[in-house]
Amino acid sequence: MLPQHHLIYDEFLTLLYDLESVEQTPKYHPEGNALYHSLQVFHCAKAQTSDPELHASALLHDIGKAVDCRCHAQWGAENLKAYCSERVCWLIEHHLDLLRHSHKTQLKFKNHPWLPDLHALRRWDTAGRNPNAWVTTPEDALQTLFHNPIFLLV
Repeated sequence: MLPQHHLIYDEFLTLLYDLESVEQTPKYHPEGNALYHSLQVFHCAKAQTSDPELHASALLHDIGKAVDCRCHAQWGAENLKAYCSERVCWLIEHHLDLLRHSHKTQLKFKNHPWLPDLHALRRWDTAGRNPNAWVTTPEDALQTLFHNPIFLLV
């Protein structure tokens, strides 16, 4: 790993581990904390696609909860722009749109090339709510992302 990638890896790892202290509403997230949830979503993506940008979107979709739960999608998308592709950031920014305003989102992005990816991320986000699921470690998940050259733009 290049030296600058190692620093970024460490920053991402810190943000992921910060999600461990973000407890979520049991009604919607019976699996518990945001880290466990994010790792489950990542596992779902890995099981269904070989697309590394979708893997990154799945793992990092809630990364902003470590800083600002209310605006976590916007925070995550904005703060990952220097490191992730436009597609990854767009998916993170809009990952709640289909949940909150499904019909409006469908109409708004009807011809958008990434709408099918947004649907996939929505499915994985919903599936990542198992209190008994097996997940990989944050280190292993990040290593998967960092070994793909399209993940990091730097």
